Amino acid sequence: MTTAILRPHAEQSYVDELAALAGQDERGRPPSWNLSPWAVVTYLMGGTLPDGTVISPKYVGSRRLMEVAVATLATDRALLLLGVPGTAKTWVSEHLAAAVSGDSTLLVQGTAGTTEESIRYGWNYARLIAEGPTEQALVASPVLRAMRDGRLARIEELTRMPADVQDALITILSEKTLPVPELGTEVQARKGFNVIATANDRDKGINELSSALRRRFNTVVLPLPDSAEEEVEIVARRVSQLGAALELPEPDAGLAEIRRVVSVFRELRAGRTEDGRTALKSPSGTLSTAEAISVVTGGLALAAHFGDGVLRPHDVAGGILGAVMKDPSSDRVVWTEYLETVVRERDGWADFYRACREIT
Repeated sequence: MTTAILRPHAEQSYVDELAALAGQDERGRPPSWNLSPWAVVTYLMGGTLPDGTVISPKYVGSRRLMEVAVATLATDRALLLLGVPGTAKTWVSEHLAAAVSGDSTLLVQGTAGTTEESIRYGWNYARLIAEGPTEQALVASPVLRAMRDGRLARIEELTRMPADVQDALITILSEKTLPVPELGTEVQARKGFNVIATANDRDKGINELSSALRRRFNTVVLPLPDSAEEEVEIVARRVSQLGAALELPEPDAGLAEIRRVVSVFRELRAGRTEDGRTALKSPSGTLSTAEAISVVTGGLALAAHFGDGVLRPHDVAGGILGAVMKDPSSDRVVWTEYLETVVRERDGWADFYRACREIT
């Protein structure tokens, strides 16, 4: 059934791996966890099980960071995944929930319009008017449902929420209970309940977390990939997964273009060329790994539908331009200077230079 779904949930896409891990996992499991902490980390980082089952890596980076994140969820402290946009915070959050609870859908998406009811509970107003406050009229939030079932709740972009909505979490995280004064009762969290939140402090429009709320979280900072090869591996793997869902060509033949996209992003992001010899201006955008994945996926779509199916420089040039030039006035100068001082002079990049000049 998942073959017809554009983006299956993690527990659907990797159901075989999760089942294999659960079947061979003989280590101790915290209450209500589907897997032991060791098996959860193996699911995230990848490995080979004793029966030969290969577990694909979901996160490329420090194993210790994932161990800290999983160990936090096994305690009474909530987990905050912090990092600049595109560092796989949402990806890690989803896979943690899938591995621990078997359900990554208990999700609250933080925005400027998120209300307190999204964290606590709301009401079915038709039933409320007809019956008054009753258990049947109450509409549970994803957090409340996670408390009742002993599962993990996910809160995306926590700092996008207004401060008063953020603070609705304080009692839940500290007391592990949610009062329902309209019914004269409370919901106490079952063992296994915890919260994974994600946040970044790079974008505009954020609301800083109060010190009281920060104390309720253990913060794990997810960094950008350390090396170009690591970032290329991440981009190639995610593009392959997305391409399979969208029925696009395999990116293997376009690995050279993937490396080129990653090089451009890393150099502009760092403000210097890879050899360290030339200082560069950085654009206003973040040029994250997630954006590189988007550029390559868009290029594959162009190659599949308007080319010969092989990823080439003119397929990615437009996507790179859109990623770099978030502010047309200032970023155009940055991009033009990079093209003329770096790309134009680089061996083997003549086709890419011409494609970029044409689209620019």
